[in-house]
Amino acid sequence: MNLSYWELKNWFSNVDYTIVGSGIVGLHAALRLRERFPNAKILLLEKGVLPQGASTKNAGFACFGSLSEIMDDLNSHTEEEVISLIEKRWRGLQLLRKNLGDDVLDFKPFGGYELFTEQDENLFQDCLRALPFVNEILRPLFKSDVFNKDVDRFNFKGTNEYLIFNPFEGQIDTGNMMQALLKKAHAATILILNQQTVTSYADKANAVEVVLKDFSFYSKKLLFATNGFSNQITNGAVKPARAQVLITEPIKNLDIKGTFHLDKGYYYFRNIGDRILLGGGRNLDFDTETTTEFGETEIIQNRLEQLLKEVILPEKDFKIAHRWSGIMGIGNSKNPIVSQLSNNVYCGIRLGGMGVAIGSLIGQELADLI
Repeated sequence: MNLSYWELKNWFSNVDYTIVGSGIVGLHAALRLRERFPNAKILLLEKGVLPQGASTKNAGFACFGSLSEIMDDLNSHTEEEVISLIEKRWRGLQLLRKNLGDDVLDFKPFGGYELFTEQDENLFQDCLRALPFVNEILRPLFKSDVFNKDVDRFNFKGTNEYLIFNPFEGQIDTGNMMQALLKKAHAATILILNQQTVTSYADKANAVEVVLKDFSFYSKKLLFATNGFSNQITNGAVKPARAQVLITEPIKNLDIKGTFHLDKGYYYFRNIGDRILLGGGRNLDFDTETTTEFGETEIIQNRLEQLLKEVILPEKDFKIAHRWSGIMGIGNSKNPIVSQLSNNVYCGIRLGGMGVAIGSLIGQELADLI
């Protein structure tokens, strides 16, 4: 690229910290670095027009895991690990609300619900049996019961008459959140360049050569906040997981308010005003959905529409207004990876589908590795 003297001087010379990825983690890392190093030159590189991945594409759930998800985690993680994960998610949500404010986030404390289809009766009974134990291990953190059995008042069809209710869940406006974080970054004189993909890098003891498509530059430190796009830098410890989503047109007399989980969290929906946002279905085709390509598939979109027609809105007329997808970062463990990869290279990745909850905290932890 034929860069001018001004471009080289202002953007690519004497760079102290380069962060790859301008999502929740990357922006919080940049803001934390600005707190710690007021005079540092901080550069954020983003390969998309907007923050790619999941930060601007998620469903806006301020949650930390449904009861069946937590039970599932207890089968693959130690009790201490699960408690630590939930604590991080809860602390991260409080940090996000403190940093941006509930008005900016349009935070709505409607609570969260887990519903069970008639085919999931065994899972429902398992949840009821586990409920007292899970409440007990979470009581030191929340000071009260987190999960309660409640009557379904939403007129869902083909589901158990009871739900599991969590009063600590809420909704946020994902677009508002990301705009606010970007404004804070600009106000803190953090440089952000979009549509810039890092193709490779080389740690050269005193600095890192960062290679973009058309040129390269040097940065004293390089931080990756690329989550679902981090497979190569972690040798497979992070795998991409595509999540497909749709949203309806406004629905007259909609009486659904809250965040809802179904089938161990593989499906999730919420109201946005008088619309319904519904996502999930990755478990229908894990191989196809392990991808960094955005897009929708017929098998999953058909299942989402079927859930709307038969379970969520059985007696309502609705139209689909829009469909999209996002890319999460998952792995064999749900513990995030916040580590030093080499002398001057670091990463904060593998958010396990909980980026809204833990992204702010992981961003700060990443910056504090420096």
